[in-house]
Amino acid sequence: MELTIDAFFDGRLHLWQPRKGFRAGIDSVLLAAAMPVRAGERVFEAGSGPGVAALCLLARVAQVHITGVEINPDYATLARANAARNHLGERLHIIEGNALRAGKADGPGQPGELRPGTFDHAFANPPFHAASATRPSPDAGKAAAHVADAPLIEWVRTLTRMVRPKGTVSLILPATALPDLLSAMQAAHVGGIAIAPLWPRAGQAANRVIVQGRRGVKTPARLLPGLVLHESGNAFTEETERILRHRAPFPWAANGDTAT
Repeated sequence: MELTIDAFFDGRLHLWQPRKGFRAGIDSVLLAAAMPVRAGERVFEAGSGPGVAALCLLARVAQVHITGVEINPDYATLARANAARNHLGERLHIIEGNALRAGKADGPGQPGELRPGTFDHAFANPPFHAASATRPSPDAGKAAAHVADAPLIEWVRTLTRMVRPKGTVSLILPATALPDLLSAMQAAHVGGIAIAPLWPRAGQAANRVIVQGRRGVKTPARLLPGLVLHESGNAFTEETERILRHRAPFPWAANGDTAT
């Protein structure tokens, strides 16, 4: 597999990614920035890819431990190598297997390694394209990362299963998937939902949303101000630059507006 070395956080992280195939980018950084994680907490990630989101979170918050599950053996190996390269290997544990089986008797990992209800937070950037609505990439890794092979409810149930009561469940998805995601969260008994739109530019429709809720919480959903990513040209807005270059938290985390 041919690799590139990509810099994140203004060069504080250097990560290997496949030159062809699934390549994590701004979505992973924004999702990591939106996690309301504190030092000493445990985090579960479903579908870690090459480890970009997890490592961005570890670079932002000290003394956090993340356990990720990745079905692609090449990506799992790459995530471990990226963690070691950036001296974060002791805080990121990658298990090879089907993330949607996590916490089940026949799921991945050693006994006790992925016990349900033991994590403070869980997150995912799941595949979102319906197979019937897109032409799959000839690269198997990229196709698996973008083409949904399981209903969204399965991803939400997995994240919810792994967190403690009131633990947070966070996802980033296309805005068109919001109705299905909210329905899935309701079915999985996730409440206190916070929704943050991501606008490409001011005045344009949001093309992504970050959605966060808490297991077993019943407070109403809230639509938050969100984030405009670009100026009128291609430059990032100042607020987005702070997240991408300087490890700033997502605006809702800074303002205390996360799911409650």
